[in-house]
Amino acid sequence: MAINKVAVIGAGLMGSGIAAHVANAGHDVVLLDIVPDGAKKRSELAMNAVERMLKTEPAAFMEKRTAKRITCGNIEDDLKLLADADWIVEAVIEKRDIKQAIYRLIDGVRKDGSIVSSNTSTIPCRDLMDGMDESFQRDFLITHFFNPPRYMRLLEIVAGDNTRADAITAVSEFADIKLGKGVVDCKDTPGFIANRIGTFWIQAAVVEAFKGTVTVEQADAAIGRALGIPKTGIFGLMDLVGIDLMPLVSKSLYDTVPENDAYRALYGEPELIVKMIAEGSIGRKGKGGFYRLNKDSGKPVKEVIDLATGNYSKALRLTPDSVRAAKSSPRKLFEHGDAASAFAWQVMSSTLCYAADLIPEIADTVVAADDAMKLGYAWKSGPFEMIDKIGAEWFAERLKAENRDVPALVALAAEKGGFYRTEQGRLQYLSTDGSYVTIERPAGVLLLSDVKRASKPILRNGSASLWDIGDGVACLEFHSKMNAIDPETLKLIGQSVAAVGKDYKALVLHNEGSNYSVGVNLGLALFAINVGAWPMMEDMIKQGQDAFKALKFAPFPVVGAPSGMALGGGCESLLHCDA
Repeated sequence: MAINKVAVIGAGLMGSGIAAHVANAGHDVVLLDIVPDGAKKRSELAMNAVERMLKTEPAAFMEKRTAKRITCGNIEDDLKLLADADWIVEAVIEKRDIKQAIYRLIDGVRKDGSIVSSNTSTIPCRDLMDGMDESFQRDFLITHFFNPPRYMRLLEIVAGDNTRADAITAVSEFADIKLGKGVVDCKDTPGFIANRIGTFWIQAAVVEAFKGTVTVEQADAAIGRALGIPKTGIFGLMDLVGIDLMPLVSKSLYDTVPENDAYRALYGEPELIVKMIAEGSIGRKGKGGFYRLNKDSGKPVKEVIDLATGNYSKALRLTPDSVRAAKSSPRKLFEHGDAASAFAWQVMSSTLCYAADLIPEIADTVVAADDAMKLGYAWKSGPFEMIDKIGAEWFAERLKAENRDVPALVALAAEKGGFYRTEQGRLQYLSTDGSYVTIERPAGVLLLSDVKRASKPILRNGSASLWDIGDGVACLEFHSKMNAIDPETLKLIGQSVAAVGKDYKALVLHNEGSNYSVGVNLGLALFAINVGAWPMMEDMIKQGQDAFKALKFAPFPVVGAPSGMALGGGCESLLHCDA
């Protein structure tokens, strides 16, 4: 079935954000909420939510005019607006009785075959469907978006025992193709995948840091970029999402995981965090958190809290030696031996073991767990990819040396040589039965990384490569640092246009870097300026003009397929494409 019109019940932060992103995709949306006591306008909650999103940063709408696609209403007067909706998303308070009351209202007006989903992360699908009509259960599933919906790519989908397969397919394809989501199928378990692992990770870091062996800054440096984790680390992340939300998420998971779950032994709430929440020091949305900006002197000074005393002092911004050592390999971080190294090992080894012990409880494959953490928490490598990077055998041997239990799946990976391998140009993952299974991409999905595993480039230099991606199409990939444009990049653009014109039918500009291209290599340009190498600068500018002109007037289609930043010369390369 095709999804065209969408309705969202609940105009809070998540519900309104979901509505905005569906509108971004070019679809009409109905947004309903309750009628508040003493309301001047009966639909003011939904209307105010749209007005708020027009002013918020980061922007919920891609263009402000997109807001016109949202029709605001309330559940007392406007339920009839759901009659022609293909997909109805419930995003109300996390209480089962309230959600089920909404479902009964929906069921009275929705059309046959319309899909209903809940944006919940704490209530199992089986509990939500307990006592509901079987016909409703067939059309129901959980769709767990991450906040903010426009920017966070993960969408976790949980099917009920009776959910029909074509409903899952319809929502998955719509979310993937229209909303740009990375869809991960989850089992009906507490916290699903990303929050089950991610909440343990945060809790483990908080518990370890409050032992007093590292400062907040050292903790965030140790569990940050060195491991392919965003630079916010742990405490910066808590400041970003709101420190006041963490106890709610933590307690919810504690209440729902099995009694023998490792998380229950780890759970706790330090007195300092309780005090910070009471005082309104809840992070960026409050008056500061673990970090704050002190403007008393007129000039903002970044300060950081002392976990032992609760006092603030100027942030030192020092990089621990172990973190510097990790630039060559993440294992170097764990092997170094300073305080940051010991902290990182304790937190990450516990988290990686926890993830391994949860397969296949929360997901059938390690791929699903890795994808969930990459899409939901912006890790560059998922937990099992991380174990492969540090070495599965080394990881298992260190756990044994510390007299710690080695998860069965880790022991299996250590024996087999890792969780992933390339066989005959195909990426495979280790299954729980000890065999390797080839990763099959969904229909319509082509990854350059898969092409690169199975072939050699048509052309290549230090900054760019040209690949044959099939069907007579070639792909030009930038791979300099941050994909910056330099003379080698420009040279290969010209060579690629000539090669494609001779042997191929079309050219795609694409890479799988964090950013498509940050523009010209400023280091090279500044060097030329400092030594007065003006002819070199003039040649590079002329080379760029010729390269982009070649793209624009190529006798075949040229398509730009970017993601992330496209600045300066990177943007210019796209502006000269046909599409």
